[in-house]
Amino acid sequence: MSDSSDRSLNLNFLKEPVLRKLCEALDKTNSKGWRKLGEMVGNDRRFRVSSDEMEMCSLKVLELEGSPSRVLLRLMGDRGCTLGHLVDLLQTMGHTEALQCVKPPGIQILIQPQSVAIIVGHNLRLSCYAVGKAGVQFQWFKTKEEVHNSSSPDLVISPVQLTDAGFYICRVNCGDSFEFSQWAQVDVLNVATPYGLGSHSLEGRLKVVIQPQGQRLLVGESLQLECGAVGRPIPRYQWHRNGAPLHFPEASKRRLTIPYLLLEHNGKYRCEICINNERTWTNEVDILVEYQIHWWYLSLITATDKVALLIGNLSYRNHPQLKAPMVDVYDLTNLLRQLNFKVVSLLDLTESEMRNAVDEFLLLLHKGVYGLLYYAGHGYENYGNSFMVPVDAPNPYHSANCLCVQSILKLMQEKETGLNVFLLDMCRKRNIHDDTTPNILLRVTANIVFGYATCQDAEAFELSSSGFTNGVFVKFLKKRLLEDEKITVLLDRVAEDMGQFDATKGKQALEIRSSLSERRALTDPVLPGDSSDMALAHNRQWAKAHELPESMSLDFDCGAQIKLGFAAEFSNVLVIYTHIVKKPEDMFFCQAHDLDIDPKEMNRETPEETGIYLLSSSLPQHCLYTRLSSLQKLRDQLGFTVCLQGSFKAMDELVDWTTDVNIGKPLIARLDLYRTMRRNSCLQTCPMPHSPCHSPRAEHLHHHPQGLLSPHCSSPYLDVCEPLQGAVGGSGCVSSTLYDNCFSRYGCTSSDSPGRASIPIETTDDINELQTVFINSLQFHHQ
Repeated sequence: MSDSSDRSLNLNFLKEPVLRKLCEALDKTNSKGWRKLGEMVGNDRRFRVSSDEMEMCSLKVLELEGSPSRVLLRLMGDRGCTLGHLVDLLQTMGHTEALQCVKPPGIQILIQPQSVAIIVGHNLRLSCYAVGKAGVQFQWFKTKEEVHNSSSPDLVISPVQLTDAGFYICRVNCGDSFEFSQWAQVDVLNVATPYGLGSHSLEGRLKVVIQPQGQRLLVGESLQLECGAVGRPIPRYQWHRNGAPLHFPEASKRRLTIPYLLLEHNGKYRCEICINNERTWTNEVDILVEYQIHWWYLSLITATDKVALLIGNLSYRNHPQLKAPMVDVYDLTNLLRQLNFKVVSLLDLTESEMRNAVDEFLLLLHKGVYGLLYYAGHGYENYGNSFMVPVDAPNPYHSANCLCVQSILKLMQEKETGLNVFLLDMCRKRNIHDDTTPNILLRVTANIVFGYATCQDAEAFELSSSGFTNGVFVKFLKKRLLEDEKITVLLDRVAEDMGQFDATKGKQALEIRSSLSERRALTDPVLPGDSSDMALAHNRQWAKAHELPESMSLDFDCGAQIKLGFAAEFSNVLVIYTHIVKKPEDMFFCQAHDLDIDPKEMNRETPEETGIYLLSSSLPQHCLYTRLSSLQKLRDQLGFTVCLQGSFKAMDELVDWTTDVNIGKPLIARLDLYRTMRRNSCLQTCPMPHSPCHSPRAEHLHHHPQGLLSPHCSSPYLDVCEPLQGAVGGSGCVSSTLYDNCFSRYGCTSSDSPGRASIPIETTDDINELQTVFINSLQFHHQ
């Protein structure tokens, strides 16, 4: 009998692999981690752990490889705690992951199915091999549907057709228990078999079979580039223009789509394709974008530019933590970029940071520009004025601590913008602690649209589950946002969709206020006006806040080489990934990490462990990942130390090599939003005399209450040459005020069907639908 199944075994005699996995599960900072275990042990006279000993455990996080759980388990073992006692404690805690580490499953899947890209007409084989205490049975699924005649370990489809593309999973049964394999994606390419590439030559090799084609297009037209490669596992794609990687979601897919071309999209395009450590490139093609104005084009409604500021406040210091805004801001960022908006997306801003961000947003506006402001977080409405609440607002807060939306609108009007859109995803309850009545004198303009997530004096809701979901407003908005419709028509349709959602009927309804007289849409083309020099300066200002550090290769004296890469999850969230690309032949162990960063939060082997849930499908595999948020707080250049640890065959001890890296001020850090004394233009407009009864176009512009939306809570600050915020990840915090009833959507899935936790990371356009199908249940929280 193995040590992990002997209940009488003392914890100090657990084998190292079992102990390591157990500690990794317990070290995670959640309500069921090592601290909870210590609390339960503290109430047990047999294994009681004192508060001083618990503090000694917590100090282990300061060490590079320190594990609080390992120290706690050693103390428990010294007091005679056995594996059986630990299992009972973990069962009481409900810590399933830790239980799986010490209780061997009845079913062990030895070979997992692998994703594959294959040419139509070839033979497809997916394999899943497992053993159990008794005989095992197999059943394959394609998404949620059973595959007929698929009760063997090998799923064979011959010949494979285009309709066979999708996600597959295998359920293994042994008596009353069952386990699911990992998901396997099948990508079927519709091309003739290239010469020399037979139907049995796809395993393990990377071969480009679809090359992109050069194109000559006009400004305003759509660009579609396609490439494709076969191999196992499924290839990963990254499109480049003029030698630099493109940083938007479509750029990491086989098909690159730019819905609205500008002159700046001219260039040479090619795609980098990777399988594990093997990589290749497609042919480089020229994309020529010409500027041609037809007589009919002049009659179209156009924007001189399109700019959006998206703010999601999650981690409030004195108020309930929120959850959904992070997902909402991320999804809207990607959609608005497809509509050719220049997007600045920011999470967790203080009052001064919000005011300074608005100032920078206003610098991007000029005559004819479409300006869009989306806010998700706590908020309120008094006397027709809407207020956005920063993360550092006191409790209770007043208008002086918050940002008035109408004052921002006034400043946008002074820029002679072509369209002003405000999407406010927050509650609109009255703030009884605030008696001030700021009056803002607005111009009479026919280009204002307010979309409120909820009605006046009502609350907004977010969907709550174990994963990441949108708030109710964005859940329906994102399905309509790309439609070529007048913005008010689009919002009307969103309101109708929300009205059909049974869970929020009678509780939340979208409210629209508009003075829009023309058919202006978010899809309107961009036609730069006379102030081309000004527009160019504004473009440079926007680009300044979105510059990523260039990837770099670090060479160490031992002969090893590390590649350091960077990606942006939001305008103030940077992802760093490291990958060892070369090591000496006689070095049998080698790993690299960032020395200055808390190893419990960073330097993880998967993006999800670091809190990179939204960008994970776009990142290269087999790296160590670090996520740095709150870049707006960075006062000086960002520097850190990369440490390489290795050992050679002739040596038993680890050897360290270090090198210092300075990446300057990445992304939004360049704009110095941390400064407390800026123009604070939106603050200066608040006390201006104005009576609500004289509000311009009052019959169209009713004042809208604001609500609060709830996203994810962040980790504590972490010191990386500057106080930056740690990963926004894990289970997060939710609003402390729950609705009286819990609502579920579509009901619960069967326990023997693939569950929510089994859903693969997004890798295709249809994955969101797949994820929705398997959500077990959803609840609603007040926003």
